Amino acid sequence: IYLNGHIDVPQDRIADVEAALPMHIELTRAEPGCVSFEVVPSTQVEGRFKVAELFVNRAAFEAHQERTKSSKWFKVTEGIPREYEIREGE
Repeated sequence: IYLNGHIDVPQDRIADVEAALPMHIELTRAEPGCVSFEVVPSTQVEGRFKVAELFVNRAAFEAHQERTKSSKWFKVTEGIPREYEIREGE
């Protein structure tokens, strides 16, 4: 499962998002089935973070989605606009 897209963080929330991001990345990369996980600031749009995820299968991806619902990252980013494309394939 591939996920690509971005999250547009309002200026007044960037510090909180940046503070929560390292742990979010660490926990996600440690999940069974996570092949790669990147969240990096855009060099073109202020407040935008580009997201690229790869999981071995839908079950691993869905487990990641479930885990994040009880994470600090979920609380810190709640309500922030996201634009993602999710696709399956090789």
